[in-house]
Amino acid sequence: MAEANLYDAILKQIEGYKPEVESVEVGYVAEVGDGIARVTGLQNVRLSELVRFQNGVVGIAFNLEADSVGVIIMGDPNEIQEGYEVRPMGRIASVPVGMGLVGRVVDALGNPIDGKGPIQSSEFYNIERIAPGVIERKNVGRPVQTGIMAIDAMIPVGRGQRELIIGDRQTGKTAVAIDTILNQKGQGMYCIYVAVGKRRGEVARLVNVLEEYGAMEYTTIVVASASDAAAMQYIAPYSGCAIGEWFMENGKDALVVYDDLSKHAWAYRQVSLLMRRPPGREAYPGDVFYLHSRLLERAAQLSDERGGGSLTALPIIETLLGDVSAYVPTNVISITDGQIYLEAELFYAGQRPALNVGISVSRVGGDAQTNAMKKVAGGMRLDLAQFRSLAAFAQFASDLDAATQRQLEQGMRLTELLKQPQYSPLKLSEQIALIHAGNGGQLRSVANERVPEWKEKYLRFMNTQYSSLLGRIDTEKKWNDEVKGALDAALQAFMSNWS
Repeated sequence: MAEANLYDAILKQIEGYKPEVESVEVGYVAEVGDGIARVTGLQNVRLSELVRFQNGVVGIAFNLEADSVGVIIMGDPNEIQEGYEVRPMGRIASVPVGMGLVGRVVDALGNPIDGKGPIQSSEFYNIERIAPGVIERKNVGRPVQTGIMAIDAMIPVGRGQRELIIGDRQTGKTAVAIDTILNQKGQGMYCIYVAVGKRRGEVARLVNVLEEYGAMEYTTIVVASASDAAAMQYIAPYSGCAIGEWFMENGKDALVVYDDLSKHAWAYRQVSLLMRRPPGREAYPGDVFYLHSRLLERAAQLSDERGGGSLTALPIIETLLGDVSAYVPTNVISITDGQIYLEAELFYAGQRPALNVGISVSRVGGDAQTNAMKKVAGGMRLDLAQFRSLAAFAQFASDLDAATQRQLEQGMRLTELLKQPQYSPLKLSEQIALIHAGNGGQLRSVANERVPEWKEKYLRFMNTQYSSLLGRIDTEKKWNDEVKGALDAALQAFMSNWS
């Protein structure tokens, strides 16, 4: 009986079977080498579409030619051989986005590499996306407090701005970016740090610092290390930008750091030359300007109709021997809204951050400053610029008049006041208290070498005795006669006990 029932069931299945034809496009590897595969047979593949080789390795369609497709291999190129089958995956290169990425370390394709399990995400964004149009944006008008007094006072960064950090190697570029990330705690800003071409040990150390200071609670790290394929280094900044765009599109504020775009351009040059694209100046392909402009243009302050979210970009460029007129640096300078120039000479002279006030500029200017900072730090930049030129002139002068001597001493005190150790960002109120003291000439009675000691003790005094005043400045962000009078009284009380 049981056999009869089984027979009927099988017969029913056979009779109900309807043959289906599935059309699958299949290509074959014609040539492979140096992380590049030339594939024939993929007639309908799209630019930047993901493809999968028969051993599971993923690639991106990079060159669409008449009879073949140039594919950049995202995994180990040694695992791929000629004749391997290649199938399109049906989606453009994309990364997972959303709150599930906060606090995680991922690779250029959004795969977790921190050992904390899979990423909880239901949304994907293409790594290459069109930048918001002119009508969808509004003026940059809210500050990104970096916590670095020299930057917040003289080269302010606004939410939605693109501010370049540029300088030679080992001049503190990454330190400025990391301090900015640390200072976003409690500011409602999500941070994305993109490490391109960095050593894995360096990235691990950076993750430890962020965890130690509690910054990983709002930070995502995208890594394409020096040992990763050039293709991964090429797409990493776009992936980081897409992750940041999700926050912007959802009415939140995000900050993305590209560290650094020099290595990104090198990776793109390598991939382009292997694909036999014609080289131009310094062997870069002709579209190297477009490479960075289409990335940085995606940073924006969206209009209220679009949710009012923002994406701020801090690209980093490494120069060689201070040459800011080289090809890639000038390209990126022309795309961004200003630059923070860090000079090797100042760095070795002990000025940290090694900010060159003369070359550094923010094209957003006072729009990105709070009322209090704008009023207090108004003339500071000019004073420092004049001090630099006077200091150069004073080297050759035997005797100086009293006014020049006074201006030189004031410049030296301000320079000393602006020095700031790494991983110690200052609150807005602390910066205003220090700058007000510096501009008011109160530091003239303090010996130059004792300014760091004075600064430390003054901040401790303000945080213990006048914490309510500092809290009020942080909350209201306004400067008026009442606040000025209270700060003057606090400063007088401190100076009466200072020895």
